[in-house]
Amino acid sequence: AEPVLPVLVLACDRSTVRRCLDKLLRYRPSAQRFPVIVSQDCGHAETARVIASYGDAVAHIRQPDLSDIPVPPEHRKFQGYYKIARHYRWALGQVFRAFRYRAAIVVEDDLEVAPDFFEYFQALFPVLQADRSLWCVSAWNDNGKEQMVDAAQAELLYRTDFFPGLGWLLLAELWDELEPKWPKAFWDDWMRQPEQRRGRSCVRPEVSRTMTFGRKGVSHGQFFDQYLKFIKLNDRFVPFTQLDLSYLQKDEYERSFLPRVYAAPEVKVEELQGNRRRDSGAVRLQYRGRDAFKAFAKALGLMDDLKSGVPRAGYRGIVSFVYRGRRVYLAPPRDWTGYDPTWS
Repeated sequence: AEPVLPVLVLACDRSTVRRCLDKLLRYRPSAQRFPVIVSQDCGHAETARVIASYGDAVAHIRQPDLSDIPVPPEHRKFQGYYKIARHYRWALGQVFRAFRYRAAIVVEDDLEVAPDFFEYFQALFPVLQADRSLWCVSAWNDNGKEQMVDAAQAELLYRTDFFPGLGWLLLAELWDELEPKWPKAFWDDWMRQPEQRRGRSCVRPEVSRTMTFGRKGVSHGQFFDQYLKFIKLNDRFVPFTQLDLSYLQKDEYERSFLPRVYAAPEVKVEELQGNRRRDSGAVRLQYRGRDAFKAFAKALGLMDDLKSGVPRAGYRGIVSFVYRGRRVYLAPPRDWTGYDPTWS
């Protein structure tokens, strides 16, 4: 039997949720296999009318507790983040406890999905189920700006130690583990802490299968103008369910990916920026220490922030991207021993 993978859309007061829902309904191959559940917080009437206009094409559930949350005085301006964490806990509880689904794809109301969004998750669901070293599959590449990805390799997937979110698949077993300790606020950064990640990775694509159009939100456009609005949304359908994805299994991935990275000739950042290399093959830029990582990331246009020591889109400290048409691996030394959570 084909797996049923519900799409949980978290909504609040953006009537532009229509843009998100239109694309989900346009691209989904089956209403039975991919039921869409919109969970609305905030009690915003106009947004509720938009969701209701879809009739029974989507299920509309409403978070019942709209009260203010007591927060420490220094967090007063972060009240929105507390409400988001409360909503996530309630909505995921509905999906896994009330509806009893075995897995769910989570999106927010300001995401637009790619034509092969459903194909991607359908193909990766068994990969996630089979590999205990994975805890999520994400549609998002944090460094997925148009000039930093190889759009001709839209089928290329990676393991990453950084929890990307922004369109992600989790299993009910993971919710069993996370729900009892779910945080009061900042749930996504909490997910990135070693206590939650527990050495596990996510799968992420070379070219994002979601893009965000939500500049207005609790983060007040933080990162949006600098990075998020430039993320390339994949526009070519990749038949992932027909591809061999066994290379993503941890042992196999490390057997192929790590030698490829460390076989790439080492370059200096000035050589890259000056385009001084004649050949067009992959190269490696080595960093030692947090400050070197941040300096190189800034110089090359990567997101330079670290969460619990993990760089965005990184795997074993390695970030893969395209710079001026060339594959670059920003990598720690070969004898890397693990992340340092004091790097932030």
